[in-house]
Amino acid sequence: MQIHVVQQNQSLFGIAQAYGTTVDELIEANELPNASRLVVGQTLVIPIVGRFYWVQPGDSLWTIANRFNLSYQELASINGISVNQPLPVGTRLYIPPLPKKAAEFNAYVEPRGTSVAPNLVESARDAAPYLTYLAPFSFQAQRDGTLKEPLLDDFPAIANANNVILMMVITNQENDQFSDELGRILLNDMDIQNTFLDNIVATAQKYDFRDIHFDFEYLRPVDREAYNQFLRKAKARFAEQGWLLSTALAPKTSAEQEGAWYEAHDYRAHGEIVDFVVIMTYEWGYSGGPAMAVSPIGPVRDVIEYALTEMPASKIMMGQNLYGYDWTLPFVQGSIARAVSPQQAIELAAEHNVSIQFDSEAQAPFFQYVDEEGRRHEVWFEDARSIQAKFDLIKELNLRGMSYWKLGLSFPQNWLLIVENFDVVKR
Repeated sequence: MQIHVVQQNQSLFGIAQAYGTTVDELIEANELPNASRLVVGQTLVIPIVGRFYWVQPGDSLWTIANRFNLSYQELASINGISVNQPLPVGTRLYIPPLPKKAAEFNAYVEPRGTSVAPNLVESARDAAPYLTYLAPFSFQAQRDGTLKEPLLDDFPAIANANNVILMMVITNQENDQFSDELGRILLNDMDIQNTFLDNIVATAQKYDFRDIHFDFEYLRPVDREAYNQFLRKAKARFAEQGWLLSTALAPKTSAEQEGAWYEAHDYRAHGEIVDFVVIMTYEWGYSGGPAMAVSPIGPVRDVIEYALTEMPASKIMMGQNLYGYDWTLPFVQGSIARAVSPQQAIELAAEHNVSIQFDSEAQAPFFQYVDEEGRRHEVWFEDARSIQAKFDLIKELNLRGMSYWKLGLSFPQNWLLIVENFDVVKR
């Protein structure tokens, strides 16, 4: 497969011809919301085996081959040319598929309200072939050690049908907010803690959860070691059942990082105790803050590189957003940006006839537009280029895989590129 960035005056027909595919295949693969009015700067994933490269000024057979981890002799042979033949600028060369790495993928799904929205079920069903884990969010711990269950609907059946491990996500949330007081009780009152673990085991057996995943956030710093001890106890208990244990971690860049979100999360201890962690490497750009990339590649790399000093790469799943935000400008503290899927972002750009730009430092697409009321907006989202940059980082650092927050927001290019880059682990 190949990523193509739409240029001025390009059409689907011309792009399809250039790559030896069809307009229908481009529309179907990318689930194009704007097939009749492409946006300059929009990415298309081209559904072909391998990719093509057009010779640029200064290129040689050797430099091109080196870029794609081939020998120049291989590249010449594949394309039926002599190793001594000059390469005119614009020559199209075929590049075969690169070897794939085995990786694990998780996706959270968050049903809300009194029933599960049909699009969430459909999104889980569509994503399941590309997943190792499916994580309904969330079982909320109660102060007496009982559990408030989420709506599970067809999620267990979908996981079972696709050889996906059902992940039991447990949070210290009360009224949809993380509670340090609830955390204090669960981590320090041994009677309640034992009841809590008993209830987890009974519930996991009931629904056939095979990974128990604690997403405990905003814990008191003083409870850092209590959390570590709880995880050790839980690990021993769940190992009796043959279950995995995983945790969600705030995105830290040092062991001493201050703040309510960070201090109780001990990277080194989690790396020693649990089977794997999900590091929440997103929300630099968030709904209540100024417009910027949600998961810029530089800060993501900084967090992961710190994590690698505390735990093995084989235990790290990089967190990744499946959404972007639409901010009204100028940013005013207290205002809330609107979440948009990558497909919705493309529709917005097409509707307002604006080009999509790409921030090479953040490795993220964005654009601005003016709405019907004359208000300026800035949209940052994900596209094939931004997700490929994260996939490249996973491969470079040899990480366990990626975890998505969250299903229900359409991003078909992501799933296409998983297949291109990885062999998805099924357990």
